[in-house]
Amino acid sequence: MMDLQSIRREYLQGHLRRSELNPDPLQQFSLWLEQAIDMQLEDPTAMVVATVGASGQPSQRIVLLKSVDERGFIFYTNYESRKARELDDNPKVSLHFPWTRIERQVLVGGIVEKIEPTVSASYFQSRPRESQLGAWASQQSRKVASRDALMEQFTQAQGKFDGQEIPAPAFWGGYRVVPTEMEFWQGGAHRMHDRFHYTLDAHGLWQIARLAP
Repeated sequence: MMDLQSIRREYLQGHLRRSELNPDPLQQFSLWLEQAIDMQLEDPTAMVVATVGASGQPSQRIVLLKSVDERGFIFYTNYESRKARELDDNPKVSLHFPWTRIERQVLVGGIVEKIEPTVSASYFQSRPRESQLGAWASQQSRKVASRDALMEQFTQAQGKFDGQEIPAPAFWGGYRVVPTEMEFWQGGAHRMHDRFHYTLDAHGLWQIARLAP
């Protein structure tokens, strides 16, 4: 048996103080994201997306954040995938950015909305051609007989769009996560981590509270 109980380390890279926080959590997030990118973290835009379907069973997966602004966080997916079907049942979603190398985490709770089809189409055209073909070839989250069968679907998509611009599929597009709460976590010595929780009040203003680690 592996000895997992002894695997631990101290978190000593920094701290987070209330006076350092931007009153707008989306601007605070943008600052931390820029720092993560500048520090050349691996996959700084990778985030865990957690959804809950009709059965009440949560599920998670890692996707890439593709845009963030004052309205929220945007990612793209197949609208027939498991995550999309679960979001149809329950539009509440949780995001988690695990920047472990710099001992930081950001958690986001919010509601999803589909973005404008023109925005999805514009982003789709910016993707590498192979990724565009993959979107057409993969019936995401559906059972597939084998790797060979999956690649045959990709080959068929190649033939279908040979020499043509590839349009965005109607079953593919973006979601915007509109945040209702956000938490910023900075590791601290002796497990005395710094945690700050933003929540929206009845007037649509962000309130900030420190949480115990």
